[in-house]
Amino acid sequence: MVLCTATLSNMQYGWTLFVNPMHNETHWTTVSIQLAFSILIFLNTWLAPLEGWVADRYGPRFVVMLGGLAAGASWVMNAGAHSVQALYVAAAIGGLGMGCVFGTCMGTALKWFPERRGLASGMIAAGYGLGAAISSIPMSRMIQASGYRHTFFLFGLVQGVLIFCGGAFLSKPAVAAFRRASTGETRQGREFTPSQTVRTSAFWLIYLVYLMIASGGMIVTAQLGPIARDFGVEKQMIALLGVSMPLLALTVSIDNLANGLTRPFSGFLSDKIGRENAMLLMFGAEGIALLGMAALGRHALAFLVFAALIFLFWGEIFSLFPAICGDTFGVRNATANNGLLYTAKGTSALVVPLANLLVAATGTWTAVLLVTAVSSMGAGALAKLVVEPARRRLLAAEPLPAKTAGTFTAEVI
Repeated sequence: MVLCTATLSNMQYGWTLFVNPMHNETHWTTVSIQLAFSILIFLNTWLAPLEGWVADRYGPRFVVMLGGLAAGASWVMNAGAHSVQALYVAAAIGGLGMGCVFGTCMGTALKWFPERRGLASGMIAAGYGLGAAISSIPMSRMIQASGYRHTFFLFGLVQGVLIFCGGAFLSKPAVAAFRRASTGETRQGREFTPSQTVRTSAFWLIYLVYLMIASGGMIVTAQLGPIARDFGVEKQMIALLGVSMPLLALTVSIDNLANGLTRPFSGFLSDKIGRENAMLLMFGAEGIALLGMAALGRHALAFLVFAALIFLFWGEIFSLFPAICGDTFGVRNATANNGLLYTAKGTSALVVPLANLLVAATGTWTAVLLVTAVSSMGAGALAKLVVEPARRRLLAAEPLPAKTAGTFTAEVI
């Protein structure tokens, strides 16, 4: 599952490397190019509930294999796109593939490891960041040497084949209840169906927090290249360990490394200190990093450092939110319920082209970064002050656990 999400990650985190070369060759506007990214993310997330429902009932193998074919086809189509309309069709197919792969792998992990949901979801999400960290520099060099179309085609073929083959090894988990040796208590809390989940206020509060924190990260993910161009650092070279590299390519690589490493750590941390406490800590730090980019990002080294911090304190959303969803609404329908929550990421992607409009009105990316900083800090406060009490009330209404004797075991659904 980690291999599948690692291979998939370029579709989101490698996109920013293609934006400026695509604009230079085709003369399509940046807004029209970034609409393809919004379509990709929107369909990736809004199809996730349906894909999750299929995976919950029939297992993850077919869904992930189908997603691999769609993900590969999307980038191959990007290579041959000579109109923005063709780019949008490829984005729609890619969105289908991303949802099939990422959402299914995440939901499956929540079922296999329900006592360590934060760490399990973090490991799956880590692959989604670390894959792009490994491939971003080779991908950037290939774009410079052979053009963005050749790069789309080659990487599309590779990711499609690897995900398809990886999906063939997945199986349906069967864990639903867990017995603790220390208390002799079987813990099988209330299980919410997707229709029941969306009728709770706790779900919509979590959804709002997700939307608020995801928006800033989605903007920076898609627009890092344009931001670097606006700040005058896009073509600067920077030395690391005696090697001189283009700032943007190095930044994307380090960002994705930070983005991947934070996910298992944050998931593990939330297992220890609580989901909302981890959100308050991480989302507040995200806001500070965005403020730092707005104030100092026109200096090459500061751009590199604050971009890395933005991704470090944003990437954990892909472990914290699946974990809090499993905690709150159960594991039997974890893939579908997490898919419903995951649509907040798709909704947040709609602000990506809107950010370009704000830049056109103000003449700089500074205003966008300031707005997202405030939104990130507000998300952390809302999680701690509002979501935590709402979840506590919902969980308190669950039936008391049944007392049984025995050791820690897993029982079949």
